[in-house]
Amino acid sequence: MTTNGTSSTAAQWTGMVPVDDTALAVTDTGGPGVPVVYLNGQFATQGYWRRVIAGLGTGWRHLTYDERARGRKSKRSADYSFEAAVRDVDAVLAARGVDRAVVVGWSYGAVVAAHWAARNPERTVGAVMVDGAYPYDWLDDAMEERIRKLFRRMSWFTPLLRPTGLTPRMTAAQQAESNIELGRLSRERELGPVLDGITVPARYVVASGTSLGSKGDEQERIRTSLDAVTARNPNIRSTKVASNHGAILKKDFRAIAEAVREVTALDGER
Repeated sequence: MTTNGTSSTAAQWTGMVPVDDTALAVTDTGGPGVPVVYLNGQFATQGYWRRVIAGLGTGWRHLTYDERARGRKSKRSADYSFEAAVRDVDAVLAARGVDRAVVVGWSYGAVVAAHWAARNPERTVGAVMVDGAYPYDWLDDAMEERIRKLFRRMSWFTPLLRPTGLTPRMTAAQQAESNIELGRLSRERELGPVLDGITVPARYVVASGTSLGSKGDEQERIRTSLDAVTARNPNIRSTKVASNHGAILKKDFRAIAEAVREVTALDGER
């Protein structure tokens, strides 16, 4: 066992992990280092994390996976709910024999990371939320309709990209409902208590500017909701970086890697 209570040395492995009615494509670099599990953006793939992984280096055990119907290999499911996404973290860690890990999530994955860390403090070395998991009421009826229209508009070309793994094997309606569910879960009355309940070292890496689908300064206004969270919970701190939401994993991977190092060091002090 390592000093962080994580699993002992494991071999490198790539394969499929069965869970519920589906199976997930998983990559585990193995090794004796502290395990870090990476939770993707809503329709992103595990390849997005390659710069962060390189930035941390080989002294860590990196676990990445493609969520249900994402990437080239993960299978379709009858359940694309948020709770299924949280269960998938457990399934991947159990399949790879990992007792404790750092959870790192970007965008949608940041919300998954926050929930998982709050529910499993004894299994969480630390949590890093990358430009996501902001408790803000951004969803209303008009926004729901905007989301549905956006995915309907995209539905004519996204199937063409599915063989490449760049778009999920989900219908436009399923993608829209997943995004709308995220909006409901992000409301202050829903997400605020989750963040208040995090008792492990946690760091936010906050982007700047706009993201896909946002208008004007609404993304920056959403990010300001984090100020109240860090004021209430001393376990949570944040760092602001220059890149926007879509580029943060590519351009500010060093800040994300440093946040992983920081929460791991703090875990060793507990």
